[in-house]
Amino acid sequence: MNEQSTIPNQKFPLQGAGGLRVIISGGGTGGHIFPAVAIANALKKLDPKTEILFVGASGRMEMEKVPAAGYKIIGLEIQGIQRGSIIKNLMFPVKLIGSVRKALQIIKDFKPNACVGVGGYASGPLLYAAGLKGVPYLIQEQNSYAGITNKWLGKKAKKICVAFDGMDRFFPGADIIKTGNPIRRESVDIAGKQREALENYSLSASKKTILVTGGSLGARTLNNSIKTSLAKLIAADVQVIWQTGKFYYKDIIAELGENYHPNIRIMEFVNRMDLAYAAADIIISRAGAGTIAELCVIKKPVILVPSPNVAEDHQTKNALALVQERAAIFVADRDAEAGLVDRAIELLNNKNEQKILSDNIGKLAMPNADEVIAKEVIQITNNN
Repeated sequence: MNEQSTIPNQKFPLQGAGGLRVIISGGGTGGHIFPAVAIANALKKLDPKTEILFVGASGRMEMEKVPAAGYKIIGLEIQGIQRGSIIKNLMFPVKLIGSVRKALQIIKDFKPNACVGVGGYASGPLLYAAGLKGVPYLIQEQNSYAGITNKWLGKKAKKICVAFDGMDRFFPGADIIKTGNPIRRESVDIAGKQREALENYSLSASKKTILVTGGSLGARTLNNSIKTSLAKLIAADVQVIWQTGKFYYKDIIAELGENYHPNIRIMEFVNRMDLAYAAADIIISRAGAGTIAELCVIKKPVILVPSPNVAEDHQTKNALALVQERAAIFVADRDAEAGLVDRAIELLNNKNEQKILSDNIGKLAMPNADEVIAKEVIQITNNN
């Protein structure tokens, strides 16, 4: 565990002249961490004197990723409800109470002007403690369907920043502002990079290319769908940039080999998403909110295969929000192995459908979400 993950009873220096103090809480996955860091960076850009502290869940990804981005983080011993495990859930109330107490101490020591919750286990205790202490807080709700914790916390939030329409189903309408989700700007900077991208992957400019990405950990359904249809892809002379994720890479390489076919690039993780996006003619992806935000900015035709293994099935709801705008194609997880690759090849051969999808998804782009949210954070401190 990173040494910054536990900072017991830390005393922070008094606030400098003109500098706000902001706590950003949440994490658990890259989909929560990357937007959180983007908001922090935007706050620092607006005012370099801003002091920022992150609060995450001990043992989770944020405890490494946030310090790597240059920010301090404190970990709470908090977990989510474990599905199907009564024994593991016995400690949940104890950890929740302990996390709220620690969050209250953190707020007392750091003396924030505002708090921001981006989702994840730590967000709930920290924002609840902020409410008890009278510290104004903002919720950054990334999905089209709000979770139970955010719906409850939203009652006292000064502002709820959302990425989808119709969120007044979950939150007080007067407090909602549609900002979009913060994106990794370096990942969507694809202009003029197609040639470099194809050379990077040793791919041909005369062939069509599919990018398949299930996130850093991977997606079993996407991997199985590609693996069982490799013969179809090769027969169609289609190139594939295939991010397997770290959970699946070794087994796939053991089965297929590192150099399976000249048209197929198998990799555990894509370090340069800008080049992967630039090389692709179409993209097959899960439907996490952060990924969708990036896909809207890059304006490529997309097939979304939502994960069914997420709270409130929010990825399906995210995907359908795009489908109703004719901005993406939807393939259900249960249907993917049988039909995903056929649908992808069909799309590759239909330039008119590609253009419609590209035009419509581009209309949904909100590339400056991080700056807009940062300004809202400053605003709630001014109004408090």
